[in-house]
Amino acid sequence: MTKQFRDFDKDSSDDSDSDDSMEEDVEQSESEDSSESDVDVDVGEEEAPNATGGDEANNDEEDDDVVKAIKAEKNKCRDHPPTIVSEDFIVDISFHPARNLIALANILGDVMLYEYGNEENKLVNTFELHLKPCRDVEFDTEGTTLYSTSKDKSIMASDVETGKLKRCFEDAHNEPVYCLKSLDNNKFVTGDDEGTVKLWDMRKPDPIFSLKIGEECISDMITNESQKYLVCAGGDGVLTSIDLKGSKIYTTSEDYDSELTCLGLFRSETKLLAGSSKGRLYLFNWKQFGLHSDEYVGQKHSISCMVPITENIVVTSGEDGLLRAAHMFPQRQLGVVGQHRLPVERLDISHDGQYIASCSHDNDVKFWNISYFEKIDTLVSEKQNKKRDMSNNLPSSNVRNASDFFSGLVE
Repeated sequence: MTKQFRDFDKDSSDDSDSDDSMEEDVEQSESEDSSESDVDVDVGEEEAPNATGGDEANNDEEDDDVVKAIKAEKNKCRDHPPTIVSEDFIVDISFHPARNLIALANILGDVMLYEYGNEENKLVNTFELHLKPCRDVEFDTEGTTLYSTSKDKSIMASDVETGKLKRCFEDAHNEPVYCLKSLDNNKFVTGDDEGTVKLWDMRKPDPIFSLKIGEECISDMITNESQKYLVCAGGDGVLTSIDLKGSKIYTTSEDYDSELTCLGLFRSETKLLAGSSKGRLYLFNWKQFGLHSDEYVGQKHSISCMVPITENIVVTSGEDGLLRAAHMFPQRQLGVVGQHRLPVERLDISHDGQYIASCSHDNDVKFWNISYFEKIDTLVSEKQNKKRDMSNNLPSSNVRNASDFFSGLVE
């Protein structure tokens, strides 16, 4: 479950024990696999044709424009920033909304700010903010303020340019603050380990409102452009929406049999997608949060994070370390974008949509060039009557065998 990935230190007697455990996992993973993430590989292997229909199958493969697009992109030189390797466990990442900057929050309570580029990544600043592990890091909508939350129950607001602390909310919650979502230059919302959500204004010392919406952690929060409703995914398997204007609960969903871990918006913010700890994806119509309208099998393992790539395509990842791409309208698995040796904790997309970044339990942050998705999105939409799933790894992937992708799917 995502909760145990991101808060593995919660039940430990002290944070140092958690660090030692994580270092042992990393050392073990490095002994098992020493390959680099940037190794170029071939597109998925083709099966040998059978005696009766081999030629027909091959012709169909050659005629599939989507497969052609992927193969063409695969042959191009992929440009992306190098991997950022950290000495400490990276809890969360966040791209700047307008510049080539990415923030990394770690288990020591620090936030590192990097300027990324195709040739190199440069450490710009290190913010020593919290006494206990960070939980979340987010830029505000303009990119002038960097928010961070921690197990120490505090919320810090730092100036991106100067690195100076702009505001500190000590003991912001009674429980550790699990996630944060920026609404504008001054307002943001937070959710904690015990199901409490608070709305804050940087200009005021106390929250605008505080609502207890469940008993488990608030795994993720999302809103649309109008910001009338805030939707919260809960560790108790319930999707709760809050009327931000009325400062009250709008609706709660049925109880799902697993933790709801992550959220994403699609189709001009009319569709909401929720990932779960059992590898399933639930699709909701916006404002109809009581019951999902469709359900998809994502994978066998827990989905801990997702990032919308286009209006139709989502990339998800989690326990097995693979970044998988899927077209949702119509539903079709596209392939593997990339992979880590250990579980992936968080995903984010750059301001220009050219890269996604992922952080995992092996203490690294990898970048994946996903600019080719726009073309693939169009081609899939034009061929939505085709039922056959693709058996190709995407250009940014380092998975050597195409079957590795499908082995993680539920039959």
